[in-house]
Amino acid sequence: MLSLRRSLAPHLARLRGLIVIGMIGLVVLLSTPKVEKYGDNLQIALPLMAWGCEIANGSGLEYLGRYVVLFTGIHGTKNTLGDAEINQRPRGGGRGFPSGHTATAVFGVGSLVSSCLVSNPIARMVVIVAGGFTGASRIEVGAHTIWQVLAGTIWGLICNYALRGDTAARRVVAGFFTRLGRRIVGALRLVGFALLVGGQHLWPHLTDLAARAQARLRG
Repeated sequence: MLSLRRSLAPHLARLRGLIVIGMIGLVVLLSTPKVEKYGDNLQIALPLMAWGCEIANGSGLEYLGRYVVLFTGIHGTKNTLGDAEINQRPRGGGRGFPSGHTATAVFGVGSLVSSCLVSNPIARMVVIVAGGFTGASRIEVGAHTIWQVLAGTIWGLICNYALRGDTAARRVVAGFFTRLGRRIVGALRLVGFALLVGGQHLWPHLTDLAARAQARLRG
């Protein structure tokens, strides 16, 4: 059985590569022939293909966890920066830092390259070019500056590689969310205790006030 898997491995790798290349080609063919539309669709297709590959490898849930960190970081930064100059888009409007399209596309590309297409150099080059085109398209249409696209690229790479597997960065992030969860639970317990104790003292006063109000209405 093991020898059969080894003999089939090269063929499966080529098949994966052909599927990925075919899917990217299909996305391009079905897109409206505009630079922005190509980028819009590729930034959806690339991470979705990567997720499919991660599911096949048995790590689909881990991939989703990394994507949640990616998504949270993108929109958290955009909201935090507000009206800062670095957050302004060249064609107008805010929430430009970092480029979400680029970060998402690069995240998908990184996963495809490191998990799905390890032994398929042609397909790896195709997805890298597709990811690069996505970032370049955002600059071309004035949706982002080069620095916003670069920030999105770096964030996408960090979320894919630094948080993959048992890395030090992933342990730090996991520890942070664990401590945050404990603090939230502790705060909720304190609030519940305060409401319980306070409610016992306040309840007689509230009932007394209600009785007085009813008496006045009757009078």
